[in-house]
Amino acid sequence: MKKISLLAIAACLLIACSAGAQKPSGEKAPETFKVNLDTSRGPVVIEVLRVDAPIGADRFYNLVKAKYFDGARFFRVVPGFMAQFGLAADPAVTKAWDTPIQDDPVRASNVRGTVTFAATGSPNSRSTQLFINFADNSRLDSQRFAPIGRVMSGMENVDQIYSGYGENPDQEQIEAQGNAYLEKAFPNLDYIKTARIVQ
Repeated sequence: MKKISLLAIAACLLIACSAGAQKPSGEKAPETFKVNLDTSRGPVVIEVLRVDAPIGADRFYNLVKAKYFDGARFFRVVPGFMAQFGLAADPAVTKAWDTPIQDDPVRASNVRGTVTFAATGSPNSRSTQLFINFADNSRLDSQRFAPIGRVMSGMENVDQIYSGYGENPDQEQIEAQGNAYLEKAFPNLDYIKTARIVQ
C-alpha cells in the first residue's frame, strides 16, 4: 500500500472544508417557490414556477439553499437590457458549482422582470449565472434562454442597480479571485447580501 503524505491529506481536507458543503445537490424544487434577495438596493422577491423550466428551477433552488449567492455582485449591468449575477463571492464556491445543466424548453418569454439563466452560444451551457431582464427581451426566446421566474416585488430596486461599469469586470478574474478582485477594482457594484427561500 502506498503511503499518503500528511501534506496530501491536509490538501484534501482544505478542499473539503472550502467547497464540500457547497457542492451541487440534485434536490427537486417545489412546484412554486419564492426567493428573497436582500440586495444593497433593497429587497427583491422572485417567484419561480417549476413548470416553466424545471431543470433551471431545480438548480436555482439548490443554489439558494446552499447560500451560494450571499455576497455575490451584480457584475454585468447593461441599462435597458439586464442585470447579471451568479459568480460567488468565494472563487472556491464558484468552482465547486461550475457544472453545466441541460437546457430547458423555452415556455415563458423574456419580458421585463423575468429571471433567466445566462448561457454561452453552446447548448447545455447554463451553470450558475442568471440575469434579470430590465425590458422586453423576448428576442432571446429563440436563443434557448428559458426564464425560470419573475420578480414579484422590488423591481424598482432592480432598476437602481449600479450600471456605471457596464461590461468591464472580467469574468475570468471574478472566477479566479471572487470579491477580492471586485472590491478592489469595481467598488461601486451592487450586491446580494443574502438569498433565501421564503417560508
